[in-house]
Amino acid sequence: MVRILVAARSANLQALVQKAIQSDGEAQLAGFARSGAEAVRMAKELRPDVIAMGLRLENPHAATVVKEVMIEAPAPIVMVAHDAGPELGSLSVDALSAGALAVIPAPLETDDPLDEASTRKFLATLKAMSQVKVVRRWRDRSNRRREVPAIPNPASARIVGIIASTGGPAALQSILKSIPTGFPAPILVVQHISEGFIDGVAASLDAIVPLKVKVAEDGELLRPGTVYFAPDNRQLGPASRSRVGVKEAPPVNGFRPSGTYLLDSIAHVFGSESLAVILTGMGSDGIEGLRTIRNARGMAIAQDEASSVVFGMPKAAIDSGHVDLVLPLGKIAPEIRRLAGGEAGAPASQQSY
Repeated sequence: MVRILVAARSANLQALVQKAIQSDGEAQLAGFARSGAEAVRMAKELRPDVIAMGLRLENPHAATVVKEVMIEAPAPIVMVAHDAGPELGSLSVDALSAGALAVIPAPLETDDPLDEASTRKFLATLKAMSQVKVVRRWRDRSNRRREVPAIPNPASARIVGIIASTGGPAALQSILKSIPTGFPAPILVVQHISEGFIDGVAASLDAIVPLKVKVAEDGELLRPGTVYFAPDNRQLGPASRSRVGVKEAPPVNGFRPSGTYLLDSIAHVFGSESLAVILTGMGSDGIEGLRTIRNARGMAIAQDEASSVVFGMPKAAIDSGHVDLVLPLGKIAPEIRRLAGGEAGAPASQQSY
């Protein structure tokens, strides 16, 4: 039985989520929190398996509540979007940066019963996230690591492909904040997230990081210092060394966008000048693409376990034997800059595989 704490200021959203939970014999409503302060208190008292939290929670705002829960009573937190609005992308990124695992839409409202497909997907996500082993966050945390030399004399990367899932938006924000505007390569990103949110995530990152961040368009110029996100339900990769390709190609292992499609495309066009980065997330998307990168003599980095929200994708990448470096999140951006020729000789904390 999965015990779910619902935190939402909207009575309509509360009723909708309660109805969804009550429709499933494997889910149980642990309680309702109607403000941020109440959510933190109830998380400490009830110790739910997962928290479903409205993006528009107030007193305090949702991102602050997420941060406090992860300090006071760590639990998997899933943000629930009930309505539309231009600020939802910013709210989503803030909440994910604070420690939320995912942002998903609420079940679709119908007269009665609830929309079966959206309710089933909603509950399946809550159940899956309830199994994630979250780590307590601290208000002041030192992150000292042993410094060892980085890979000597690497080939210069002319393109970077990044794959991320659960925890990815926060990890991407951390990395992209540390890459300057003069970065000499384009960055292509597959971020697995609920449909309808990627535009907001890209816009929010564009407002706070030095690089230009956008959702990719088919045929546009592939520019250095620009970050291109794969659109919803489309495959992304370079069409040539100068153009972006966004295609309605079939899913790869069930994914569209697919990390494997991205890395395959990068390796075929840029060969040994390719750099792949596998960040936090569930599953194993991108592993077959890493093999293509390795065969082309490109390079690959995986995020380490300690800094990953979910170690599934990085672990699968490491286990595949096609990763050159395993780095904590804070060391990934410096190594990306170094491998692209921006900071030759900069050290990095790492494990080599």
